[in-house]
Amino acid sequence: MSEQLLPGYIIRRGSALERSLLLKFMQRTYQDLFPNEDFSHLEQTVKQYFSSDTPLWWVEEEGEQARNNQYPIACLWVGNAIDQVHGNRHAHIFILYVVPEHRRQGIGTALMRYVENWAIQRGDRQIGLQVFQSNKPALNLYNQLGYQTQSIWMVKFLNAEK
Repeated sequence: MSEQLLPGYIIRRGSALERSLLLKFMQRTYQDLFPNEDFSHLEQTVKQYFSSDTPLWWVEEEGEQARNNQYPIACLWVGNAIDQVHGNRHAHIFILYVVPEHRRQGIGTALMRYVENWAIQRGDRQIGLQVFQSNKPALNLYNQLGYQTQSIWMVKFLNAEK
């Protein structure tokens, strides 16, 4: 079942049969940020975490353009996490991706509001996500929507060669 997300765009729930399409969108997401990297390992992430408990939504163009295109223009995949301070389950956004030619149309904002409403309806009190510091457009979007930094994920790369 699909519903209108914004004028000209519909949102529909994804299915388990769309695992390979989800993987393609994940790879596009990371390749936009890190174009010289190999992201074949993301298949393991999808295999491990994609289930009926981790909903997936697709955004498609509405009307004649949609029939000609037949390909989603945005993706939202959500999982579950536990708030380590209070112990409550909450939604965690695995991926939000809008193809470049459809950005700056309000789709990302509409998807974030959609998932916030979904999370409220299921009783969640917060939503978490991870965003790279170098992804300024995403940081701007999340800041405008009221998201705040709660923690910082730090990484130290280790040299395996002795």
